[in-house]
Amino acid sequence: MAILIGCSGWSYDDWIDRFYPASLGSKKSEWLGYYGKFFPSVEINSTFYRVPTDDIVKAWIEKGSKIGKFEFSIKMPEAVTHESMVVGTPDKVAAQASSFEAICVEPLFNAGLLGSVLLQLSPEFTFSNRASMQNLRAVFEMVEQDRYSYATEFRHSSWLNDVGTDLKADVLDLLREFKITNVIVDGPGFPITRSLTSNLAYVRFHGRNFDIWFKDEEKIDKDDRRINRYDYLYSDEQLAVWKPKLEELMQNADQVRVYFNNHGRAKAVKNALQIMTMLGIPHEEREINIQDQAKLGEFA
Repeated sequence: MAILIGCSGWSYDDWIDRFYPASLGSKKSEWLGYYGKFFPSVEINSTFYRVPTDDIVKAWIEKGSKIGKFEFSIKMPEAVTHESMVVGTPDKVAAQASSFEAICVEPLFNAGLLGSVLLQLSPEFTFSNRASMQNLRAVFEMVEQDRYSYATEFRHSSWLNDVGTDLKADVLDLLREFKITNVIVDGPGFPITRSLTSNLAYVRFHGRNFDIWFKDEEKIDKDDRRINRYDYLYSDEQLAVWKPKLEELMQNADQVRVYFNNHGRAKAVKNALQIMTMLGIPHEEREINIQDQAKLGEFA
């Protein structure tokens, strides 16, 4: 049984001098190689906002192949999950998903570098009626889930059971039917579920900034030191609660993927290394300086 721990993304300017050495500040092409010294997997968020070009995918493959045992999990574009799925246009979803698989998923898979494909559903994609389940089934039928590993993250409470502790039973059944992994989430707006729906477990840590999670980032108070909703550091105590949960997943799944999405100021890196230490996973040591240097005026 393998557990792979990493971060959601690696190309963040505010990681310079915190995780990336200052000498790499202007050498973004070397960031992934440096990241790969510490983590065996990364979740690519950029594919959510735009489909990568062939050259970008080739660059990922070239860099990833040099790292050694390494993999990319990639997020399905929002044009699929937040637009076409929400309005219920199956033909369009099929065309978009098929195109994404051809451009991005298949090349990574053929290179032996594909982790999972993440379907992060829109909060507006709700369990409003049976049509929602039919739409979800249609999506699972459209993608090559028998060839690639797919995981689904629900983001609306309507998909939960009556007591709000797990997904509805028929939703879990649907995921199991297609061997789609249920993403277990630590973050605002959705409870930590437990059910496994495939031989893979997939966990995402979003941080716990409940107060600003649903706000536009532009509306964050100017005196708030957090740079965005993902600027959150899990405490040792909060991570320690996860240790037995992850160990249980390791016992019941063939593989566990864990990604920290609390990327603000390299806090994802710090927490990912912490949980690796707690689980006894050998890794390169790195001190992460997450604090901003205070300005002189702040002491006045």
